[in-house]
Amino acid sequence: MMNIKSKNEEFTLFNQLSDEWWNENGKFKILHQIKSHRMTYILDQIENRDIKNLKILDVGCGGGIICEPLARLGAKVTGIDFAPNNISAAKIHSKKNKLKINYVHKDVEKSKLDGKFDLILMFEVLEHLDDWKKTIKKIKKNLNKNGIIIISTINRNSLSKLFAISIAENILKWIPKGTHDYYKLIKPEELKKTLTKENFHFKNIKGLVYDPLSREWKLSKNFMVNYFCTAYLIN
Repeated sequence: MMNIKSKNEEFTLFNQLSDEWWNENGKFKILHQIKSHRMTYILDQIENRDIKNLKILDVGCGGGIICEPLARLGAKVTGIDFAPNNISAAKIHSKKNKLKINYVHKDVEKSKLDGKFDLILMFEVLEHLDDWKKTIKKIKKNLNKNGIIIISTINRNSLSKLFAISIAENILKWIPKGTHDYYKLIKPEELKKTLTKENFHFKNIKGLVYDPLSREWKLSKNFMVNYFCTAYLIN
């Protein structure tokens, strides 16, 4: 019998970890390690668009690890998160670094989102939601014409169960234990099918893998475990 983690359990875990966001050797160390790869992927996907003219929404922004580098490049950034302690941590850190970022405490599943955006980011978010398909249907209303959505999540198969949960959480402790629920992980074909149904053009998929020899993360054609994907809203 499947034992799927509840939204309350997700909330408790992330709210309690809010003080860890900007500790590069803390419980979110891995997010600092992959930050440059996330940024590379984002910049590749926006292609010839001037980032200074883009309105960007980061859904599930946590402490603002991706919001801040985007703001430094001149983008107009809004970050939302369902954990109030995460938003507090993000506001404190951005103020300390004199960055203008609009942080809002909001649950993407329960609340209506304000505004229209050129780019919506959903990094490591969908696999924590109760109904990710419904959320994609809902959030497309917040995209401008020709808007882009970039998602990163974890594939669902025996390999991802081994590496993303058994090894990453329980053995190496790269991320807090209990972060991921195997049954809420998403196969790329499931995501593509939903995006296509919601009038998106599925443009790109790329994996993120860890090289044990160099002890570094890198973007890859292998998306058996972690992957990014990009879709454009068809108008």
